[in-house]
Amino acid sequence: MSRGAFAYLNARLRARRSQMLPESFFQQALGLSFPDFVRLLGETVYGPDLVGEGLEDVDRAVARHLARTVGDLPTLVSGELRELVRLPLLRADLLNLKSILRAKHTGRPAEEVRGSLVGGTLPETLLNAMLQAPDAQSVAQLLQLPGHPLARALRQALVGNPSPLELEVALEREFFRLCFEKAKRLRQGRVAAYYALEADVTNLATAFKLQALGVSQPSAEEYFIPGGKHLTRAVFERIAAGDLAAMEALNGTPLAPLVGVRTLGELERESRKILLEKAAAGSTDSLGGGLALDYILRKQWEASRVRLLARRAYFNLPAEAVAREVA
Repeated sequence: MSRGAFAYLNARLRARRSQMLPESFFQQALGLSFPDFVRLLGETVYGPDLVGEGLEDVDRAVARHLARTVGDLPTLVSGELRELVRLPLLRADLLNLKSILRAKHTGRPAEEVRGSLVGGTLPETLLNAMLQAPDAQSVAQLLQLPGHPLARALRQALVGNPSPLELEVALEREFFRLCFEKAKRLRQGRVAAYYALEADVTNLATAFKLQALGVSQPSAEEYFIPGGKHLTRAVFERIAAGDLAAMEALNGTPLAPLVGVRTLGELERESRKILLEKAAAGSTDSLGGGLALDYILRKQWEASRVRLLARRAYFNLPAEAVAREVA
């Protein structure tokens, strides 16, 4: 792979990073009314995409901004480098797909889900069609249309009438398989190390979910995703069975800050910090793929924070309700 191609892409990314929202924006927005929040957002890089003053207008502005600043990145490069840049966008597709499938299972209205979706490779028209689809099988059929890398895994998982968690694990297993395969083939060690850590975090989240569901004798063979470095199958099974003392095994690893967490919400917040720091550490290679990974993840997190703050202001919630989520 041409290191010159990386140099070109990373030069473009550094310019875009300089335009990200400063932390002061989030602190200021935390206490604003909705009209004032919209006014403040309009003064930022999201302004050109903000047309209207409603909550849906904010969501559309965020989606358009992500499409311009993140979704276009694969078009700036070609060949194997394009494959690498698409990985974090594929991760966004995975998150969106999981949100849509959960909505099908719980009956949550499409309008509520739409505001939580993050930018990926799927066009807005296809996401809207999936949101309106009557069931998971219909979502799988729609996902086949663009030849999406996760389409086959979704079709195969649905054959066995899986539980919602089993379905998510099947999609996550395929996603990480693709990540490790491409990172290894393209000799991107820092990118592979990031996804190995994310696989560990994903397994921890699955263990917490199994514990909450009260699954008796959860099987690592069925729920565990290979590829991580710090969480063993044995520790995974202990945590899933409710033995939180097994978290002590994470001491001395990058996951040590998670040892004391006891709820899925805490786990997700603390894990997000760990993963963003890991991505940032890999961004120092000016001739590698770490900078693209770091930039895309941070822009997606930025967009999620904007949407969360918009909802806090729109529904007039106290700042304390979301303060920890946007910190």
